[in-house]
Amino acid sequence: MKFPCRLDKFISHLAEIPRTQARASIKRKEVSVNGEVITSHNFQLAQQDEVLHQGTPLVFLGKRYYMLNKPVGYVCANSDELHKTVFDLLDEPNMSDFHVAGRLDIDTTGLVIITNDGDWSHKITSPKSNKFKTYLVETQEPITDEALEQLRTGVMLHNEKDLTRPAIAEKLANYGLRLSISEGKYHQVKRMLYAVDNKVVELHREQIAGITLDENLASGEYRLLTAQEIKL
Repeated sequence: MKFPCRLDKFISHLAEIPRTQARASIKRKEVSVNGEVITSHNFQLAQQDEVLHQGTPLVFLGKRYYMLNKPVGYVCANSDELHKTVFDLLDEPNMSDFHVAGRLDIDTTGLVIITNDGDWSHKITSPKSNKFKTYLVETQEPITDEALEQLRTGVMLHNEKDLTRPAIAEKLANYGLRLSISEGKYHQVKRMLYAVDNKVVELHREQIAGITLDENLASGEYRLLTAQEIKL
């Protein structure tokens, strides 16, 4: 939300009601700004103005950034008719303008970032920015040295014209590796393992663009990013 901002838009956004309902409320003299009743829906608000709607303060909280430890069974969408979404896990006000920066599949766990800052999220998720996302991968078959070398060099995915960018691949166990990629192709990690004759059994993201999932967050828990994490 940008300021100055029209009063009806501000109320609609923060009270989460239709614009027409906000205008009607203003007309009924249910809105005050800095202690003065305002009856014009075109009134221009400054960010520091104090707004009361039906006796309830409406406070614009500005840009917010949340880290969530996503569980299995949740989709990274604002709404979904069939499944629970990651937004069902957040108990925060005024989430209508928020989006997921770096989606995960319904069966993938780990770090998800939810924000209302589109420019910031584009910087950390755009392939052009060359930011790495790091995953812990459990595989169906043992991980071979040949497969590691292929992942580090780049593999050809089904229905793609070019090799994937070189990944950082570290073998952790016979059936486990840490994989960092700087692209965001559809189901990329799963398709990369399939390209080296293997299959992903479990997938967990632990890092995006230098921001690491807080080990103190249990599955389904979240917290605000720190100022240092936002700078990353």
